[in-house]
Amino acid sequence: MTIKANILITKASGKLVPFAPEKLMRSLTKAGATKEQAEKILASVKPLLHPGISTKTIFKNAFRLLKKVSPPKAGKYKLKNAIMELGPSGFPFEKYFAAILQHMGYSVQTGVILQGACVKHEVDVIAEKENQHEMVECKFHQQQGSLCNVKIPLYIHARFNDVEAGFTDSASKNNTLHQGWVVTNTRFTTDAIQYGTCAGLKLIGWNYPKGNSLNNLIDKTGLYPVTALTSLTKKEKQALLSNDIVLCKNILNNPDLMKLAAIVQTKHEAILQEAKELCKNSNEVAQRETL
Repeated sequence: MTIKANILITKASGKLVPFAPEKLMRSLTKAGATKEQAEKILASVKPLLHPGISTKTIFKNAFRLLKKVSPPKAGKYKLKNAIMELGPSGFPFEKYFAAILQHMGYSVQTGVILQGACVKHEVDVIAEKENQHEMVECKFHQQQGSLCNVKIPLYIHARFNDVEAGFTDSASKNNTLHQGWVVTNTRFTTDAIQYGTCAGLKLIGWNYPKGNSLNNLIDKTGLYPVTALTSLTKKEKQALLSNDIVLCKNILNNPDLMKLAAIVQTKHEAILQEAKELCKNSNEVAQRETL
């Protein structure tokens, strides 16, 4: 089947854009699919295309086909969705990003109450490395198409200034609050990036900044959330998250953790195998990134 030129599909935001087969191919191969596997999936998706079809429908069909080939690769392909499954509260997302920071050499504290110059603040994560303290605020979105607008860095900057003043006046005179961070699992608007950069905040979004986005950091650290495991049901994922089990690595290091989520013993082997393959693929990517 030949795709009509400029067939328009509907993004999560509602915007109509031309279907780009090369983008689908790229996302499949990034997840670990071979060129041949990606081409076969694209060929199977083509007959489903029609004007206005949603990117969500295209994704679901591509995911279903890739899962038949390799569950771990399908898990990596659905990474953005897996991160959104770290809800609805957003607290697991804070724990997840704190784990990424630890892997990067930071010591971390989550849910910290700090006295600012004016009021007290509950800070998502305080990360420390080389006697520098970072105030990290995680803005979690569970809906596809959601954006992190300029109001978020405006708000975080104001909080950072108040906390910084209180931090400087605290008993630990040798410590300084170095920088405020805004971390989101979605995209920043142009205004949010412009203000955040001007205000001196560190911004990390799904695709920002280039080379060190959340997506990139997950590849570099090889830390995948348990929600990326296709062998788990939604209920089992939520049970793991409620027990503060957010990483596939946690399960690999201690398989007994699955008992806390009441996952039947007969499923353990399949889950461990998928987690092993997913982490293996991630480590291979991480090694390539450091070469």
